[in-house]
Amino acid sequence: MAAVMAFGYAAAQSLSQNIGKVNDGYNFWLYTPGNDGDESRAKPLFIFLHGASLCGNNLDRVRRYGTIDAIEKGRELDAYVIAPQNPGGSWCPRKVINVLDWVSERHNVDSSRVYVLGMSLGGYGTIDVAATYPHRIAAAMALCGGGTVRNLAGLNDVPLWIVHGTADRAVSVLESDKVVAAMKKASGGDAPRLVYNRVPGMNHSQPARMFYLADSYDWLLSHSLDDEARSVANTFEVTLGKLRNAYQGLNMGARRTKATKAKARPKARAHRRKSRRR
Repeated sequence: MAAVMAFGYAAAQSLSQNIGKVNDGYNFWLYTPGNDGDESRAKPLFIFLHGASLCGNNLDRVRRYGTIDAIEKGRELDAYVIAPQNPGGSWCPRKVINVLDWVSERHNVDSSRVYVLGMSLGGYGTIDVAATYPHRIAAAMALCGGGTVRNLAGLNDVPLWIVHGTADRAVSVLESDKVVAAMKKASGGDAPRLVYNRVPGMNHSQPARMFYLADSYDWLLSHSLDDEARSVANTFEVTLGKLRNAYQGLNMGARRTKATKAKARPKARAHRRKSRRR
């Protein structure tokens, strides 16, 4: 089953839901950028992993916040976006990569520029995917999460940005501290490709605003598997003030299609209700 929605501002761009397409994978949204048919230039791909509140079997839930929602609000990305839905439990790195492979077989994806980002449960998933497949992920951004895989040594091969608030009561900042400690232990005392921001006073829901900042995607896109030494790029300062302005310039009032316009207001209310338990 697949529903395709064409965005009004660029008919070549589309958002499709894919259900039951990938064996040993997840149902997922796929955002296809403009000029998808231009085989002369491969495009990067973002994998967005949601938090626990969006788990289930209704793909519309995945559009409540994150990269797909940011695009629908006007954030322009010349890249593919995969937004799978976890039915429940921890994210499975193998299933995430199976979805990536399915999409890559059908679209002109730049395999050297695949990025994963997520928060809360999705932050755990981001760490687990990057640690398990460091040779597939050009860079990763994990917000207010942790890690569940036993071997985190592979993270030292990936430019990784971890952000966690000290006032997070849903997922303690100690969970990210453990990931960092494991990385340093595996590398003999240093984590050369890690940036770790413990943000004073930031709670559990506030990091979600990073998905709406152009700077977040610019940082990810500044990395490639082809980079010599795979060095980590400079990050921007994460402050509560910057996050408060994350929606500036975006269209917060409506979705981009008739099919979703009627649902925009109820989803916005649901987003506010669930913002403290992502």
